[in-house]
Amino acid sequence: MDLRKDDLARDLDAALQTRKELGKEYEAEIVDSFLARLDARLDARVEQRVAERLGAPGTPQRRPGNPQFKVQVLSLVMGIPLSAIAAESSGLLGLIVCWAGIVGINVSSARSGRSRERNRGGWE
Repeated sequence: MDLRKDDLARDLDAALQTRKELGKEYEAEIVDSFLARLDARLDARVEQRVAERLGAPGTPQRRPGNPQFKVQVLSLVMGIPLSAIAAESSGLLGLIVCWAGIVGINVSSARSGRSRERNRGGWE
């Protein structure tokens, strides 16, 4: 779906014409319907851009993907239950060891990503 001025102008004009035909008592429903169509178009546009940035299959990618991003997100997602388990079983020391491991994994991932970029000539 494309969010173009012509489409929006056409939808807005249709909403105004409908309001003229049906009268003021249906105004709220007409406005809600127009906003729902606008919202659906915006959602589709946002989803398209997110898919492009994440490199979903079948969508053109504007920028090269960031492989470390997956590690970072997974670290945060897994860090919550791991923190709870570590704190429950070993207290503060367990929590510190848990997060030291998570930080170590992220640092290692970032360093390996940098070395891959250097080997491909991506770094000057």
